[in-house]
Amino acid sequence: MNTNNYCVIMAGGIGSRFWPMSKTSHPKQFIDILGTGQTLIQQTYSRLKKICPEENIYIVTNEMYEDLIIQQLAGITKEQIICEPSRKNTAPCIAYANYKIAEKNPNANIVVAPADHLILKEDEFVKVVNMALAFTENNDCLVTLGITPSRPDTGYGYIQFDTNASANGEIKKVKTFTEKPDLELAKQFVESGEFCWNSGMFIWSLKSINKAFETLLPTMDGIFKEGVGLYNTPAEKEFINKSYSVCKNISIDYGIMEKSNNVHVISADIGWSDLGTWGSIYTHLDHDDQQNAVVGDNVMLYDSEKNIINVPKDKLVVLQGLDDFIVVDTNEVLMVCKKQDEQKIKQFVNDIKLSKDAKYY
Repeated sequence: MNTNNYCVIMAGGIGSRFWPMSKTSHPKQFIDILGTGQTLIQQTYSRLKKICPEENIYIVTNEMYEDLIIQQLAGITKEQIICEPSRKNTAPCIAYANYKIAEKNPNANIVVAPADHLILKEDEFVKVVNMALAFTENNDCLVTLGITPSRPDTGYGYIQFDTNASANGEIKKVKTFTEKPDLELAKQFVESGEFCWNSGMFIWSLKSINKAFETLLPTMDGIFKEGVGLYNTPAEKEFINKSYSVCKNISIDYGIMEKSNNVHVISADIGWSDLGTWGSIYTHLDHDDQQNAVVGDNVMLYDSEKNIINVPKDKLVVLQGLDDFIVVDTNEVLMVCKKQDEQKIKQFVNDIKLSKDAKYY
């Protein structure tokens, strides 16, 4: 295994769309949301251990989740957990990780991946990422992992690539990025054969991504560059607390990927889902004869179909007459919501924050 390969797992999000399972104190990446026996971050960590040495995996997270990571990832050390004092989106967290890694290995070749994605075809994922790592090791470029679209989905961003400009037959030059389109535009994208979904996973050399920060986000780069010599020392925490207080809140997509002229994409079928909504979870669970997806060992259903039900393993739950609902019971909270209205869950959480105890959100 190449010791220059590093992986950065982004694990600082709250996952409010998965309330009430996902709460600020225990967000979705730390939950076995599919009932597989592993949490999402455990699955991600296990997958990335096939790509780089275990000691080269770093977790960027909010400082309040450090203990959760220690509990869930047996092979991780505190030195590999990069604690952000506040949430400032993906560009600062990646810049911070870059400077941490640069102190250890300036020749690093890095994979960046969210902690909460589902990848069913892991062997294909490993193959594709290794192909991208081989490319970024020898080329000054930024590679994003695209997903071959299976339908005109309006919930994902799209990447357009140059079908004629191929670096090695599979890694292609990016032409445009498009935020979540409407259905008609999504249909045109898929039919053209020139677009893939944006997975939010990246592969690059440390030298290439640092050059991109210097060019496109120079103020942010300057903030983190001031800490050279302090990273991986006791003085790091105080420096980072000050740095984050003045750091811009911006995504890596908007700050760098959409503005850079050396971005490539590799489009792959890896059985991917970003598990962004309860509806996306529904599609990845087994269904009974009435198309109900149930997580829980003691659920009895009558005259009910097309529901997603997630309840404590041993709790007896009896439901009658429900059609196309989300039912989630965490003992502290019971939520019953129409599947078609799941976008309202964020509003539920906002309302609860105004009137209820913090233990509920």
